[in-house]
Amino acid sequence: MKLLVDGKWRDAENKEMLQKYNPVDGSLIGEFPAASKNDVDDAVESALKAFDSWSSLGSVKRSKYIYKARELVEKSRHELEELLMRENGKIAVEARQEVDGVIDQLQYYAEFARKITGDIVEGDTSTRKIFQFKVPYGVVVALTPWNFPAAMVARKLAPALLTGNTVVLKPSSDTPFTAEWIVKKFIEAGLPNGVLNFVTGKGSEIGDYIVAHRKVSVVTMTGSTETGQRIMQKASSNMGKLILELGGKAPFMVWKDADLKNALRTFLWAKFWNAGQSCIAAERLYVHRDVYDKFMSMVRYAVSHMTLGDPKHSDMGPLINRGALKTMASFIQDAKSSGFKIETGGDQPKLAAPYSNGYFFAPTIIGGVTQESKIFQEEIFGPVVGAMEVSDKEELFHYANDSKYGLASYLFTSDHNLIFEAFERIRFGELYVNMPGPESSQGYHTGFRLTGQAGEGSKYGIAEYLKIKNVYVDYSGTDLQIETVREDLIKD
Repeated sequence: MKLLVDGKWRDAENKEMLQKYNPVDGSLIGEFPAASKNDVDDAVESALKAFDSWSSLGSVKRSKYIYKARELVEKSRHELEELLMRENGKIAVEARQEVDGVIDQLQYYAEFARKITGDIVEGDTSTRKIFQFKVPYGVVVALTPWNFPAAMVARKLAPALLTGNTVVLKPSSDTPFTAEWIVKKFIEAGLPNGVLNFVTGKGSEIGDYIVAHRKVSVVTMTGSTETGQRIMQKASSNMGKLILELGGKAPFMVWKDADLKNALRTFLWAKFWNAGQSCIAAERLYVHRDVYDKFMSMVRYAVSHMTLGDPKHSDMGPLINRGALKTMASFIQDAKSSGFKIETGGDQPKLAAPYSNGYFFAPTIIGGVTQESKIFQEEIFGPVVGAMEVSDKEELFHYANDSKYGLASYLFTSDHNLIFEAFERIRFGELYVNMPGPESSQGYHTGFRLTGQAGEGSKYGIAEYLKIKNVYVDYSGTDLQIETVREDLIKD
């Protein structure tokens, strides 16, 4: 692998390479460059140089590159699916769904080419108008996560490029090869030199530097809240625009009149999709006391029979790295010391080779969890979830909202009054009622509290990459009368 700067693939300045291992079996996938600050400077300069011509091209012409990239992704989609299984550890169905998402994102944003509109506002007289144009910011730095390494690249590149910005993409060091694959499709689509640049490397060495770069206008990042807070601090001196989609702690609420089978199906998806490594993962299970025992029995049976191992024939994949395994173990230890009940799972499964070297953790249910516990207050980001029973809707809404995060939430009930009340009272950016996620391209993916700021998807996500520029015009042709300027000063 190499860096992409000004349309040329090149080595990192210092020639240093990093290694990436397969989370399924621990084998080495390959090496990728550790970019230096000078490499970052070159990439940003390249994007800035390309900005004027790219932004003046017009959204309709820009969209053609996105359409072409979409076509190329679809043509070779099986390559990307295999790469997602190998680099991220996704099971086959999840890899296929993510590639579907990439194709959908590229199609959706490209279709916006003729839908970017401004306004003409009346001025203070009939011959004065205010033209409000939507214009691109400039250079966008896109920092993409490892949990959905293809879909997130598409969701950031497509709107940024369509709106006339140029981009420097830095993916997570846990999934650099997936990001590179998509970048190559954009280059193959004929994207002009410098419009899209690609750097990889250690966040500790170039992360702070790139987000604080004085020639960067927008930073868009999906990742942890701690990383987002650090970016806000580092980017503050530059006054750049920030689009931050951060942590989540989704409540999954099962009411006494819920269709329990449908609730179970959705819970299994919402908790164990991508091994629980999702910002919209169900991380807190609240079940009405009238159905708690029955639903938990159904959950225990389903979870204890889930299979792990071969990504083409399993129900759940591995965690992304060894560090994630340690995090899961710490949550289990905390649950045990708090006296909570491990209903099922709670450890690393014993799998046959080669999967015995993978980063697998058994899907885990913890019962009798209390609201103030670490299990219910800290983001787990793995296949571990706590459960507790609730007795009335006041408890339900209070507990659900009692979180420093506010991205996704789930409610299962047949009570229409409760549903509409939840519309008003659940303080989350997304509420899924009697259905699974994930978010749609036409939905605005955003949240409350420490989940971040701004958002992605829909027309509102497009707007995040555009700045409103005002032009005031007087076309009366008459002499201006300005009260604070003496007329005797105006001479031919």
